[in-house]
Amino acid sequence: MTKLPPLIAVIGCDGSGKSTVTEALRTWLGERGPVQICHLGKQSGNIGRQIARLPLMGGRLDKSIQTKARKAQADGGPGVVAAMVIYAFSMRRVLRFRRMLRLRAAGHAIVADRFPQLARPGPMDGLGLAHASRTGLVGLLAKAELRRFQVMTATVPDLVLRLNVSLDVAVSRKSDHRVTSLARKIADVPHLAFAGAPIVELDAEQPLEGVLEQAKAAIDARLSELAVHNSVVARWTNVA
Repeated sequence: MTKLPPLIAVIGCDGSGKSTVTEALRTWLGERGPVQICHLGKQSGNIGRQIARLPLMGGRLDKSIQTKARKAQADGGPGVVAAMVIYAFSMRRVLRFRRMLRLRAAGHAIVADRFPQLARPGPMDGLGLAHASRTGLVGLLAKAELRRFQVMTATVPDLVLRLNVSLDVAVSRKSDHRVTSLARKIADVPHLAFAGAPIVELDAEQPLEGVLEQAKAAIDARLSELAVHNSVVARWTNVA
């Protein structure tokens, strides 16, 4: 067993509280040793929302981008330009992932906000070119993206915390997000898998204090298991 600091992944739809939970866990674990938050999403949605807020042409540009994105996920797949953009966002994720690996190798425990997965293509941190043509430049980009995802998903989190919310709650918390996008993500969340990593289900609609209490208990239990075989993890176990 490779003796590395713990890697905790926090996943869930937008509006499930990932950012709040990861920050709280970083502070809590940071009392025991060095900890870093690593955001492993491609963040294309954030860029799209910034475009939509631009005066005059923002709304029209955003609609055009969304139309192309839907076509990219359809059976016909994206064209060359769209495939290049999707691949560029995937490479951005790869660079973030490599940074996470360097931090972990340097001795930092990691709390990951999102985590790449191969179970479901699309916006929940899955392949962007899963439905792309297998020929020509688009095919080459699709194969390259798959290889990079296979490398990333070979790293298995020590624990996955899955934050679950209903569509109504997600919409109320993220009123600037598209309802159809949130619905798609909520539908995908229960099906995500991470190469056998243990997954703890958390009701993210309860008060934050309750979510954090359950998350901390799950982390303490998992780290105690790992510490038996991994002396590096031991420093982050509950010493109270």
